[in-house]
Amino acid sequence: QVELVESGGGLVQPGGSLRLSCAASSSSFSNYKVGWYRQAPGKQRELVAQITSGGTAGYVDSVRGRFAISRDNAKNTVDLQMNSLTPEDTAVYYCNAINFKGSYWGQGTQVTVSS
Repeated sequence: QVELVESGGGLVQPGGSLRLSCAASSSSFSNYKVGWYRQAPGKQRELVAQITSGGTAGYVDSVRGRFAISRDNAKNTVDLQMNSLTPEDTAVYYCNAINFKGSYWGQGTQVTVSS
């Protein structure tokens, strides 16, 4: 089992940037596929970006070119760099890690984009 802790959320103006970080308790975190999800009020949780254990990244169309997911296996972290933020990016962002044993979630971090 792995525990995930997200950080880096906050309030930012439209056009601004934030960097979210997901820190894992497991030393084998490099073997997990990790995704960043978000859930806005009244909406379903959606996958925003994902990175495989081999480092291959994928993005939902709405964030491609603005967001970048990366991992640091030495630090057991997966980050999400978010640029050119819009009010539509406002949501609680969750980290998810998957391996053959199961799927694990963090507690989420709030991102609010507003002037």
